[in-house]
Amino acid sequence: MEINKTQNGTDLTVALDGRLDVTTAPKLDAALGSLDDVLDLVIDMTKLEYISSAGLRILMGALKTLNKKGGSLKIVGVSKELWSVFELTGVIEILNVNA
Repeated sequence: MEINKTQNGTDLTVALDGRLDVTTAPKLDAALGSLDDVLDLVIDMTKLEYISSAGLRILMGALKTLNKKGGSLKIVGVSKELWSVFELTGVIEILNVNA
């Protein structure tokens, strides 16, 4: 999986390309780090082909961290296939997910 980060002040955009699964989730976790200097995080999934529960766990952890300091997490570029994963797992009710 490829991860491209763009930061502008306290805004961070992370574009993902490939598969976010049990083997690549630690790479995303490391790329996000502690999110100390981030208030608004956007995860761009336009080029993401697959997401597993391990990837969802990283996203939920980031949301928890950001919520504690009044920040936000937005997920954009979600394909129909990924959308169904968000719906089936119920995290669509918790995360701000946009197609």
